[in-house]
Amino acid sequence: MPLLDLLGFAIGALRGHRLRTALSIAGVAIGITAVLALTALGEGARRYIVDEFATLGSNLLIVLPGKVETTGGVPFGGVTHDLTLEDHAALGRLGRLSRTAPIAVATETLRFRDLGRSVPILGTTAEYQAIRRLRLAIGTFLPAGDPDRSGTEIVLGAKAARELFRGDSPLGQVVRVGPARFRVVGVLAPRGLSLLGLDLDEAAFVPVRTAMRLFNRTSLFRIVAEVRIFAEMDWAKADVLALLKDRHRAEDVTVYTQDAMLASFSAILRALTLSLAGIASISLGVAGVGIMNVMLVSVTERRSEIGLLKALGATDPQILLAFLVEALVLATLGGVAGLAAGLSGVAVMAFAFPAFPVAVPPWAMGASLALSFFVGVGFGVWGAYDIHTIKHGCPCEIR
Repeated sequence: MPLLDLLGFAIGALRGHRLRTALSIAGVAIGITAVLALTALGEGARRYIVDEFATLGSNLLIVLPGKVETTGGVPFGGVTHDLTLEDHAALGRLGRLSRTAPIAVATETLRFRDLGRSVPILGTTAEYQAIRRLRLAIGTFLPAGDPDRSGTEIVLGAKAARELFRGDSPLGQVVRVGPARFRVVGVLAPRGLSLLGLDLDEAAFVPVRTAMRLFNRTSLFRIVAEVRIFAEMDWAKADVLALLKDRHRAEDVTVYTQDAMLASFSAILRALTLSLAGIASISLGVAGVGIMNVMLVSVTERRSEIGLLKALGATDPQILLAFLVEALVLATLGGVAGLAAGLSGVAVMAFAFPAFPVAVPPWAMGASLALSFFVGVGFGVWGAYDIHTIKHGCPCEIR
């Protein structure tokens, strides 16, 4: 039987039962739409994480006090040393690092006249702006120079400046942080919550030595550094660990690399995306059951038609192929409709939430169409082949 005849036979049969055909197509389309929507959400989450890591800076190393990795060393007698400004100065002399910035953090009340609010105060240096790619709305960042200099400059986050000054320019104004007084030299552009858990819009930045004196601390919260060349990230990490081991006489710090953190997040989100796609694929299985039922009913209702085909010389495989083409037409129409609906839904989500980079990965479109194809083949053949009217032929033959 020619392919065009098979296709015409299938389309004619489907047109004869429009409601049943429409419901089967809708079942497949809903399954495809669910797969595309959920994978788009997972891919959007992955892209969002990648973009957030880009805002942290490039070629980033983060040095934290304390060893969080398990080693084979002797667990007794070790001493964990704090990170100090002297450690920061020593790291600044490493050839593979282009910039380093110390960080001291505490929460204090920031006041201007009769207004005040509790904000994170970060003590750091001018290099922090370049490392973290911070943009300024007005003014300048902390002045460059010796980190041991105890300056009285302060840079405000966008939200902190807006709430304290109520639309007035904060530049040159004097604010209080605890008992100390600072002069506002700049305001950051809106930034938002970072992956490190700190909302820079609510933060304020002061010179690191001033912050340590204000907080009555001798140690740093962490040190961030920028590696000159991305290919040397692992070597730079080894240099940092070796230097601090030599200074502290122990391996008592942890160094995280930006690409390692990103790889961990990406692996988690990739597994999440695949899990969501698997859950959504269950609906395609339900749609396949619908196609199988269509084939079961179709074969049962068309016994005389099958018998006529047998009388005209059609073989069992040819009749089975006709019903298979019918199932494939259902699955193909459902797949195309689901693909159109899924892409339209993702476009609506992208328009409604422009800050979230939702997108359908190309593999999801190909996989969903292939899955709808196999649903049509598998359930269509199952529904037709298990009917004794085709498998054995006796009840359908015209006698």
